[in-house]
This record gives sequence, structure tokens and C-alpha cells, in this order.
Amino acid sequence: MKIAVIGTGYVGSVTGACFAEMGNTVICVDKDPNKIAQFESGRAPLHEKGLDELVLRSLKNKTLSFTTDFEDALKKSDIIFIAVGTPPNEDGSADLSHVLGVASDLGRFMDHEIIVVDKSTVPVGTAQQVSDKIAEQLKSRGVDIPFHVVSNPEFLAQGTAVKDFLEPSRIVVGSDNRKAVETMRELYAPFTRREGRFFSMDAKTAEIVKYASNCFLAVKISASNELANICSKAGADYENVRKAMGADPRIGEAFLYASAGFGGSCFPKDVKALVKTAGDFGYDALMLKQTLDTNEKQKLVLVRMVAEKFGNDLSGKTFGVWGLAFKAGTDDMRESPAITIINALIEQGASIRAHDPEAMKMARTSEYFGDNPSITYYEDKYEALTDADAMLVITEWKEFRTPDFDRIRKALKQPVIFDGRLLYEPKKMSGLGLEYHSIGR
Repeated sequence: MKIAVIGTGYVGSVTGACFAEMGNTVICVDKDPNKIAQFESGRAPLHEKGLDELVLRSLKNKTLSFTTDFEDALKKSDIIFIAVGTPPNEDGSADLSHVLGVASDLGRFMDHEIIVVDKSTVPVGTAQQVSDKIAEQLKSRGVDIPFHVVSNPEFLAQGTAVKDFLEPSRIVVGSDNRKAVETMRELYAPFTRREGRFFSMDAKTAEIVKYASNCFLAVKISASNELANICSKAGADYENVRKAMGADPRIGEAFLYASAGFGGSCFPKDVKALVKTAGDFGYDALMLKQTLDTNEKQKLVLVRMVAEKFGNDLSGKTFGVWGLAFKAGTDDMRESPAITIINALIEQGASIRAHDPEAMKMARTSEYFGDNPSITYYEDKYEALTDADAMLVITEWKEFRTPDFDRIRKALKQPVIFDGRLLYEPKKMSGLGLEYHSIGR
């Protein structure tokens, strides 16, 4: 099939590369010529496991190309995926300006029948807005060209997005047009060889599926963190509580791990958006609001632990931080707990020695820490601990799971570890001469 993907962020680039891998002819479109040039060189301008290999292979096979020429890509394609950003507005609603801008351009330039697919995460009613915007432009041109708008939410986790796309847990397609649904079924057939993974429904229902999924997982994370905090107060071990709870098939073990809170481009944004959508329909989503509140408080749990050990005035103190990305497997720092934790420590007078396998370049941008003189970055994780008063683990990178604890103890000024991901065993840490503080234990 002939496909155009508008937007080359995490979702757009993975979508385009994976469809091209299956032999479709895919054109990825972006306004940023620098991003296009980097993709054309075979290296994605973002860190996502397996993406570079797919891009290189598909470029070689001539099934994938990149361009800034929207109109040319549209003329050569029959299925158009909209995969542009939908950042949150101040009131929590999704900013649809980019999505509707693409829809308007489609109406201005389309010259043949197309299927328009909303791949961006969008609120209920967006498919209709996209349809109206396209129809408006066609009317102003005085032409009548058939088109069909489909809602097809993505369920990709950063760090495993390529695997998630190639081996999907489900494909959700929202449309009342039978031809469009069957085209989408055929497009996704190589990914859904097993039965029961393709779900067809109306567009509004499909639009809410993505929000419902992410909100439910966010609620589960916040509930787990709340239970872990209770365990801390009661003197119980949340790790054992988690394991016993997870054995119940009604609960399951996924997303029960205690942490310093969730972040990223999806969970915080999507919970806020569903709260706003609920309010627009006259419903007060109290539990979802509480989930957001609990998560913001959770980001400060490690800071409170540090204050209990060193006091509120951290002037002259230095902390070695392992992990800046919001999760392992990505360089994305959007809403990362590390931002809240590091800023809070600096506000109390501390200096930071930071290491992350992928996110340090991102951290140095003006969007995050910029050239903050209180933060120094190190390529070597042990060097980041040299003469630090304590070590903080914020991101669960695999390379942090079994480090050389002897090197850690010798590097630190004081052998103190604050673990925001429960990577280590308290008894082992004590036996190694390390003072160990973790969430829920």
C-alpha cells in the first residue's frame, strides 16, 4: 500500500518504519529539514531501540523515504497517517492545532480519494473535527473528492515501540465506513496473524480507548506508590506485598512496582486530557485528579528522604544521580521525575553530578536544565559519584541493576544510596557497608 506519515516523532517514525518493513511504500513528512536529513542518513534523531536498523534497511530497499514536501507525498499516497504532537494546553486539554492544521492542508491539496488516519492521541470527537476541516477546504475549492477519516490510536511504549508495533497486543480502528475498516484490516494483517487482535468500532469509542488504557495504568502506578508509602510508615516491605498481590490474576504483576512517580509524554498528558474531556461532559473525574496529585507528591519522596538524612539546608552537599530519562530505553525527559527531584535538591543548595546512558544531551537543552552551573554531567556512571555525599537512582536502566558496589562505596564521600526504583536488596546493601534508603521498605 502507498502510505504517507505526517510527523516524524516517536509515533510517526516508528509507524512509518514498521509499515515499510512489511513492504509498503511509505513517505514520512516533517517540516524540520534537519530531522529529515538525519533520517535520510539512516540514523533517527531520537533514541528508540531497533529503529535505526529498520530505517536503514527500508531506505536500502527503497520502501521508505523522507521529505518536507507535504503536497508531493499526498499525491503519491492513498492512506495518510496524522502523527503530529498534541501537547497539553494550560487547562489540560489536548492542543489539536497541529492535527487540524494537517487536516486543513489535506483538504487544500488532495486530488484523489484517501483514507485519513488519526494516529496522534486525540480527545473524543477529533475524527469529526478532522473530517469537518477537510470538507471545509474541499468546499472552498469547489471540488467533491471522497475521503474517510479513521481513528487508529497507538499503544507504543517508549523504549519498546518498535517491538510493540511489530507484535501488537491489539489494533483498534474506529470508523463507520466499511471500506475504510477493511483497508485498515488488510494493512495490519501482517502484524495480526493471531486472531482476536483487531478491534473495529466507531471513531468516538476508539478515541477514548487510548486515554482509558493510559489512565488505568497511571491509576495503577499511583495506587502502587500509595501502598508503598503506607508500607514505609508501617514498617512493612512493599516488595513482598507487590509479589503477593501480583500473583492474583485479577490484579497482575505489571505496573505494581513502586517508584519516584511516572512521567513521559503520555501518562501525565493523557490523564489531564481525560479529566478535561470528562469536565466538558459535566463529569468530575475525581479519581483521575487524585492520580495526578499523588504522582506529583511521589516525585518528592526521594527529596524528603534526603532531607531526613542531611537536613533541609543542603548547601555544600553534592549528590550523584543515576538516571535522567523518565524511563529506561529512551532519551525522553518529558515530565521525568528526575527534573522535579534535581530542581528541588538544587533549590535547597545542593550540587548535582549526573549520569544517564542516553538523556544527557537532552538534559542540557534549554527545555530542561540548560547550562545550570549546579549540574555537571559525566559519561562514566562511577565518576558521577566521586566525592558525592550520596547516590540517587532515578531511572531503572539495566546497567544500573548490578553495578560494582565496591566502586560505589569507594567513590562516595559517604556510603549512602537513595533508590527510587527498588533495584537493590536492603540486606545485601547493609552487608556491603552501604546505608540504603528505598521507597516502600
